[in-house]
Amino acid sequence: MHHALGCALDELRRLVPSAPDSLSIETLIAIRNQIAEEQKDRGLTHEAIRLEAFKQTLQFIKSPDDDLAAHLNTLYLKHRFEDIQFFDDVLPALNALQRHYMMGILSNGNTYPERCGLAGYFQFVVLAQDYGIRKPDPRLFEITIERAGCAKHQLLHVGDSFQNDIIGAKQAGVRSVWLNREGGNNETEQQPDFEISSLRELTEVLENFM
Repeated sequence: MHHALGCALDELRRLVPSAPDSLSIETLIAIRNQIAEEQKDRGLTHEAIRLEAFKQTLQFIKSPDDDLAAHLNTLYLKHRFEDIQFFDDVLPALNALQRHYMMGILSNGNTYPERCGLAGYFQFVVLAQDYGIRKPDPRLFEITIERAGCAKHQLLHVGDSFQNDIIGAKQAGVRSVWLNREGGNNETEQQPDFEISSLRELTEVLENFM
């Protein structure tokens, strides 16, 4: 996201030389987050929120231009997905797991697998923005169980956000794996069913899952 915003900011400065030097990636993020909070009940997609953020950014620097906002949004989305760099463990893990397991995505984001080089790995995708609720809401996990066509005890949710992924799964009665790459501390009284530091460890976890 930061990389893609940097590309959009460079383009904005190129096309609007009068843009203040104080305009930064952090400013773009703050404007976007404010819009997301203000519009949270409207069910807007991430793409629509980002477009509105570029519109308001241009108004903020006194250069309103909806066509330019649309151009910046298109550029941002291109770099946001096409320039993703995977952790070294991602593709080896997915290649190993897809031979034996059904895999899906449950995300509060908008990372469609076909847009970031992961087409063909996942049998279903559940994005929060399509349902108007976000993890840790247990209803999203119920939707995921339905989409997977499995029983609750057969679903294993893997995520790196303790609050959204681990707490959310527990509230839904789903077992979970905390992907704790940085060795962060669990400051809650809740415990994940499994904890790993690399996706390479998932094969062993799944062998002990059932």
